[in-house]
Amino acid sequence: MISQKIEVDTMDELMKLFGPFDENIKAICTAFDVKVVMQDGQSSLYGEENSVAMALDVVDKLRDFIHNGDGVDIGRVNYLCDLAKSGMLGEADELMGDVVAITSRGKPIKCKTVGQKKYVDLMKKNTITFGVGPAGTGKTYLAVAIAVNAYKSKQVDKIILTRPAVEAGEKLGFLPGDLQEKVNPYLRPLYDALQEMLGVDSYSKMMERGTIEIAPLAYMRGRTLSNAFVILDEAQNTTREQIKMFLTRLGENSKMVITGDLTQIDLPKGLTSGLKHAIKILKDIEDIGIIRLSEKDVVRHPLVQKIVKAYETEEK
Repeated sequence: MISQKIEVDTMDELMKLFGPFDENIKAICTAFDVKVVMQDGQSSLYGEENSVAMALDVVDKLRDFIHNGDGVDIGRVNYLCDLAKSGMLGEADELMGDVVAITSRGKPIKCKTVGQKKYVDLMKKNTITFGVGPAGTGKTYLAVAIAVNAYKSKQVDKIILTRPAVEAGEKLGFLPGDLQEKVNPYLRPLYDALQEMLGVDSYSKMMERGTIEIAPLAYMRGRTLSNAFVILDEAQNTTREQIKMFLTRLGENSKMVITGDLTQIDLPKGLTSGLKHAIKILKDIEDIGIIRLSEKDVVRHPLVQKIVKAYETEEK
């Protein structure tokens, strides 16, 4: 057993490092089976040599994030602990200083996992990108952020958002109201992300001008989508015919992002998910990027990551 000091520059840094109610340092101690001890007013980590070394590596990486002006929360702590255990802690350096977008309130949006960073890089590089992964991995949110950036920098003239409504069948007729009112409940996540990026006023004006278009997937048929950033959300609930129809709408100077979770397919029995089929047959085509995010990329409440992992284990 050994004891090693936790080095910090200021008391403020120590407070950020330990987190609210010491939750950050407690998570590190649990992850590596070490303890925090006080020696002459100095905090130290005590435990097996290898465990203390890994715990201190995580502490040092957290200090790097703090010095860089990045937030340090329990989700990031748990993620860095997982990276340290798998010998990939150095990859976390990719997450520092890279701002994906700025919200309407001036808040910088940054990738929180290496998987998210790779996803963002693929969207910037490729004309078509498939982002596949469980709930909470930021698939839709980051796609909307990149779309808004593309519009603000005049790379595209409009943003088009679509998804299959009411599972895969898109049977909207029984719902009250006009088309927009019918599809609103199914497109709420897209609305929320757009309003956060643009602000409610700008968002409303762009909707009125048609600069932002939100519609169910069936309304894409017969169109050519040019000079647009197009996002297809919940694509696991498309049929093979639907996703082929969507992909072949691609026009000049446009980008497409297709997101979905293959563990949440709601199609009737006997139908193959269009998303599953598409990533299988398109994986080797140039200018099409495909990334599979995992439970390690979940950035919601830490419990969500455990829930996702439990269901994945059960399905395997």
